[in-house]
Amino acid sequence: MLSTNQFKNGNHIDVEGTIFKIVEFQHVKPGKGGAFVRTKLRRASDGAVIDRTFRAGEKFRAVRTEVHRLQYLYRDGSDAHFMDTESYEQLVMLYIDGQPADVQLPSAIDVAVTETEPGLRGDTASGGGNKPAVVETGARVQVPLFINIGDVVRVDTRSGDYVSRA
Repeated sequence: MLSTNQFKNGNHIDVEGTIFKIVEFQHVKPGKGGAFVRTKLRRASDGAVIDRTFRAGEKFRAVRTEVHRLQYLYRDGSDAHFMDTESYEQLVMLYIDGQPADVQLPSAIDVAVTETEPGLRGDTASGGGNKPAVVETGARVQVPLFINIGDVVRVDTRSGDYVSRA
């Protein structure tokens, strides 16, 4: 069992039969009345975020989570297929009570530039300025002027922004 005073961001708890991930929480001790915990919870089944308040000391079933590294194989309509393997680190699947629940991407990936305008003479790393580029995944990214077709760049998977040359 997990008490409200043991909450940590990222923990998973069972609230009335539904699995939630704790996004954020705040212990509140009012001058009058009992202490309570204000939380923001993300439902594991559909990703909906709710605000919920609990009495201090309330207990919940702690949910066991595991991380498995998986390799993306292909997409079939709206389904994505992955391969469980120890040798590839392409995607991470979060399992909750033995059931796959969430895919976690690495924070940045290295991809090759497949389309971009050619750099002009004088375009250097310190020259500043950006231009649009298409990478091998099909994503459009703003890259510095010195990047050319075939260059491998690091892209942030959360924002889709250029990070650096790989």
